[in-house]
Amino acid sequence: MDRPTGPATHERPAFLRALAGETTSVPPVWLMRQAGRYLPEYREVRAKAGSFLALCYDPALAAEVTLQPIRRFGFDAAILFSDILVVPQALGQKLWFVEGEGPRLDPVASWARLDEIDGLADADKLSPIIETVRRVRRALPGSTGFIGFCGAPWTVATYMVAGRGTPDQGPARTLFAAEPELFAAIIDRIVATSIGYLNAQIAAGVDAVQIFDSWAGVLSPGDFQRWCIAPTRRIVDGVRAAHPQARIIGFPRGAGTMIPDYVRGTGVDAVSLESEINRDFARAAIQSLVPVQGHLDPLVLRAGGAELEREVEAIRTAFGEAPFVFNLGHGILPDTPIAHVERLLKAVRG
Repeated sequence: MDRPTGPATHERPAFLRALAGETTSVPPVWLMRQAGRYLPEYREVRAKAGSFLALCYDPALAAEVTLQPIRRFGFDAAILFSDILVVPQALGQKLWFVEGEGPRLDPVASWARLDEIDGLADADKLSPIIETVRRVRRALPGSTGFIGFCGAPWTVATYMVAGRGTPDQGPARTLFAAEPELFAAIIDRIVATSIGYLNAQIAAGVDAVQIFDSWAGVLSPGDFQRWCIAPTRRIVDGVRAAHPQARIIGFPRGAGTMIPDYVRGTGVDAVSLESEINRDFARAAIQSLVPVQGHLDPLVLRAGGAELEREVEAIRTAFGEAPFVFNLGHGILPDTPIAHVERLLKAVRG
């Protein structure tokens, strides 16, 4: 069931109020990948877990690292510690991580390989992550929002097809051009599993979910409609059928001027903005439709100094007169000094 929101709007976490369309005098703030390697306490738990995937599937440890940045910084929202590729792994695709290089999967690029994985993930395979949600929910302060997430079908499919990240997502683009029915079948499995996965996260206690489409920017407008907007709409509809009040954030990274079409086509409640997007365009064409979140460059945060404060002020000026959540345009970099995060929060909160 959806989390009760209380008798009055002002009692809800500032993060949820912004997603609901309220303009706040001080924007709520959280950072993508805020639970991560820039924190010494995270590195300690990561070493204890033994591997990244072991950490993702250990509810006690995953809950601990989800909560660490809340304890240290008092962010306005926590985000579940997990990975977008747990969905293909739950479907039966072999997944592992190479230190310093990233994820690897056994590629699924033929009907024969697709037949070797499950049509729908067994919920038990994702149950440790849902237990993490329950533990975090119990431990979070009432003023702090809680975000779950999944990967968007297009982005998850690019990894499933290629077996790894690639510079231009060429293997997936080649496959949908050569065998669109096969690619659509892969997308269908991701959509069905993602709906169940997000619904389980909401039932266990998250307040909102974000759909990460990290490779949306490589698609042409027509392909963007077919492989990004349409499948994401199916997820949004599937989540809302079970949880009508669910708040859903989309992040079609790199989509730029196609984002207004994405908002209208998917029905998301809010969108995250990458660092590179034009602010005047984003304010006029996107924030006029839905609340926005972002878009500080992680490199500026890593550099710190006066430029960080100037950028914070410029972003607040650009977006602060309408519903807005302060965030990065992508994940925080592992070598970001903690003092710079503290300086960021001081600048945002004034």
